[in-house]
Amino acid sequence: MEPAEPAYNALLDGCLAGERRSQQRVYEMYYGKMLAVCLRYTKNHDQAKDILQDGFIKVFKNLEHFNRAGSLEGWVRRIMVNTAIDHFRRAQHSYLLLGEDRSMEEFGDVAEDTDPEPEDLPDFKPADVINAMQKLTPSYRTVFNLYVFEEMTHKEIAELLEINVGTSKSNLAKAKANLKRILSKEHHLR
Repeated sequence: MEPAEPAYNALLDGCLAGERRSQQRVYEMYYGKMLAVCLRYTKNHDQAKDILQDGFIKVFKNLEHFNRAGSLEGWVRRIMVNTAIDHFRRAQHSYLLLGEDRSMEEFGDVAEDTDPEPEDLPDFKPADVINAMQKLTPSYRTVFNLYVFEEMTHKEIAELLEINVGTSKSNLAKAKANLKRILSKEHHLR
């Protein structure tokens, strides 16, 4: 929730002037929501916090480019998502072109007819789903997040990640299938 208009503008003006108090307030306002965004793109809490810190540095460095016409929260969120993508580009050379990596071997290839139907799956807690998402390969996790949470099209994802549309579609399908397998295995379903 963003503050009322005069307070909001004063807060942004303070951040632009480099006032630590204003920056701390913005940080506190968005910390929880942005940590949740970062957690969706990482394998663990420590990585998410690193991305969050890098993201907030970018927010304060580039705040002069925020036009105040839109939502500050949306603008900060976009920076966090881009920071997460940049983090994995640096960490794993061309990871998006890889298929499943060794971390998924434990789930094996399950035949289509043994996957539980959506109506057979229980309602999972958000923490269970986030935990399962963190076990996906970076390529699957990233495409899944961009498609499901950021509501991007496969064409937009392909352009952003510099992959082809088919790879985006394939990674999404595999991410969904692996999420089902992970959740089923961890919750002892069929």
